[in-house]
Amino acid sequence: MNVESREVGRRLERFKAAVRDAGIKLTHQRLEIFRAVASSLEHPSAEAVHRAVRATTPTVSLDTVYRTLWMLTDLGLLTTLGPRQDSVRFDANLEDHHHYVCTRCGLVQDFESDELNALTIPDTVNHFGRVVSAHVEVRGICGRCAKPPTSSRPQEERIPPRGKKRSKS
Repeated sequence: MNVESREVGRRLERFKAAVRDAGIKLTHQRLEIFRAVASSLEHPSAEAVHRAVRATTPTVSLDTVYRTLWMLTDLGLLTTLGPRQDSVRFDANLEDHHHYVCTRCGLVQDFESDELNALTIPDTVNHFGRVVSAHVEVRGICGRCAKPPTSSRPQEERIPPRGKKRSKS
């Protein structure tokens, strides 16, 4: 399924402005990578984006796709769904609870909320299939990451994509 062409155009203009404002070079590969995500209703994985972009740009590498997707996420043009970029997280707490996830360092904290537990799943969701459970994932910047760096504590680094090593600063 694809997004309406007018909406894709609006997203592409926002992308071009954000890249320009950030002083990042607008390359054909970056444009095609963003276009693949912006025109899809499927919430594509990096691998799916890579396959789609290779149809028109056969020289694009999977590494370029990953780096571009994370850059676009950092610019606020994309959000991520599901597991963090380099690992699946496991939780043995089977009681009703929700998660706070720091988008910088990956900290995950459980929290309880009667209000969130009482949320009604919209009927439209039932058209996708049978719902077996639901929880809320709240994303933000944790208190530790929100503090300005001091000379005694290095600034937090982004968790690199699977298979990538952190750069030494």
